[in-house]
Amino acid sequence: MPTRTAIVRWGLPAIAVGVIAGATIPTAVAGLAAVWETNRTSLPWLFERLFAWLAYLAMTGSVVYGLLLSTKLLDTVAHRPVSFALHMDLAAFGIALASVHGALLLLDTSVGFTAAQILVPGLSTYLPVPLAFGQVALYLAMIVLASFYARRHMSQRVWRTLHYVTFLAFVGATLHGITAGTDSGSPWAQWIYLASAAGVAFLLTYRIGLSVATRMGFVPESRASGALAELRRS
Repeated sequence: MPTRTAIVRWGLPAIAVGVIAGATIPTAVAGLAAVWETNRTSLPWLFERLFAWLAYLAMTGSVVYGLLLSTKLLDTVAHRPVSFALHMDLAAFGIALASVHGALLLLDTSVGFTAAQILVPGLSTYLPVPLAFGQVALYLAMIVLASFYARRHMSQRVWRTLHYVTFLAFVGATLHGITAGTDSGSPWAQWIYLASAAGVAFLLTYRIGLSVATRMGFVPESRASGALAELRRS
């Protein structure tokens, strides 16, 4: 990205975060300390749920953003380099949140996870398969994120193939949340899963339909593949 664009991208959010943090952190720390003293056993569990939901929403946003990019639907409202950068940032943000979610399990004494059980799929004695869905989804998402940075060192076909792994990661994260999440029975949680899955399924179907229509000559090649072509040149 151009230097000015990069400065705007990182500088303005950093200033905003600094101002907000400086004004709120002292009060927040004091409040959290008081809550910690009275809820030592339940706080890790509450934060696990919070970071899990934030990670899932960030991953969903990244997948949706990527599909909107590939169909060129975002070009009328945002510049492509900015959209592509936000797509990467959402993916990285989701992985970071999911990692914190997993690390917090070490503080939860209700089950007593070990580091090996958190890192290795299938080792957990508590819901091994549902937890494995989430663990595998996180590792797949890490592979996809790494492909962004190694993109110049691999062919376009390999890069695109790795990108398809994103959908497996999304499915794994959704199954993990539904089968292992303590909120999965709540109506609001079910609506989040349903809306996320429906949005991704709709855009993926649209993307596949657009590709098929292009190959059959119903849609001009420039309209359907322009987005991918620009991504390849970036």
